[in-house]
Amino acid sequence: MSDKDQQYGQQGPKLRDTLSGVPAYVPGKPARGTADGRAAFKLSSNENPYPPLPGVVEAAVAAAGSLNRYPDMGSSGLIAELAQRFGVPEEHIATGTGSVGVAQSLIQITAGPGDEVVYAWRSFEAYPIIVQINGATSVQVPLRADETHDLDAMLAAVTERTRLIIVCNPNNPTGAVVRRGELERFLDAVPADVLVVLDEAYGEFVRNGVGDAADEVPDGIELYRDRPNVCVLRTFSKAYGLAGLRVGFAVAHEPVARALRQTAVPFGVSQLAQDAAVASLRAEPELLERVQALVEERGRVVTALTEQGWTLPEAQANFVWLRLGERTMDFAAACAEAGVAVRPFAGEGVRITIGESEGNDLFLQTAERFRKEL
Repeated sequence: MSDKDQQYGQQGPKLRDTLSGVPAYVPGKPARGTADGRAAFKLSSNENPYPPLPGVVEAAVAAAGSLNRYPDMGSSGLIAELAQRFGVPEEHIATGTGSVGVAQSLIQITAGPGDEVVYAWRSFEAYPIIVQINGATSVQVPLRADETHDLDAMLAAVTERTRLIIVCNPNNPTGAVVRRGELERFLDAVPADVLVVLDEAYGEFVRNGVGDAADEVPDGIELYRDRPNVCVLRTFSKAYGLAGLRVGFAVAHEPVARALRQTAVPFGVSQLAQDAAVASLRAEPELLERVQALVEERGRVVTALTEQGWTLPEAQANFVWLRLGERTMDFAAACAEAGVAVRPFAGEGVRITIGESEGNDLFLQTAERFRKEL
């Protein structure tokens, strides 16, 4: 043993204890071809099956000509476009590497060791990771039997140590939503010094039916305007189809937005991502057409599954959820064998992205066979 080994031991550099036991993020598996050579489909990552919107590739290619230069660190062009699109002050916007990058900054500016972050569970699997990395404590409140947020239980879980509450609406991976009346009552009851984050990564896919205003799914940006402790998360990864460029943003009142900009990774959002996002915002008519097509395809899949005898929660995102319990991994394996990659959560259920119609049909055929074997 060398003198250095004796001096420092054989353990290597000391790392933070809080990293022990951090759950690993599990990405959706890629689609793998079948043994007989048939095409395979990836329905495991909530990606948009359509290519980038018109003008987006051209904007990204143009930006690629300046890869030797740093991007605009303040994302000024994108922020100006977002402010105009959503009718909010530029000072109320902060960008980041996808909505999950902004979410991690939200933990950094609110919670540390001894502090608590409240969210529903099962929900987005990155939440416990980013909470633990920052040394804070997760308080996971079980979903109700219909897969929706139990806001009364979440409110009861708030203590003097609570610094942040996350409401994923629509919820990933169940697709269920929180409606206006219930959400407004909840927001009015949360202590004013606790930040509430409305994670609306899938908000573009929500469709309200006929009913009173209290029963609709609200736009979080409407709710944030007169509530200083509300922050809204959005992303370009889902409806806009820019998952590979990693750009998201938050809308919040100036103290929160300013703190997010202070803690953001310098130059984190590339110029390709910024320019592509601006071009995407300017292609809204095409965006709405594509989103509507996916919503209609979602309806077709839900109808087919219901006719097969499956019980599903309300689907308001670009995926559907099957709670399968101990049969979860068997179902995922059956899908993989048929050439469809889905996203299983062992012991709980399977999330299936709405993708190309051919892939959706293959999934439905597999689901029907599996159902008959139950």
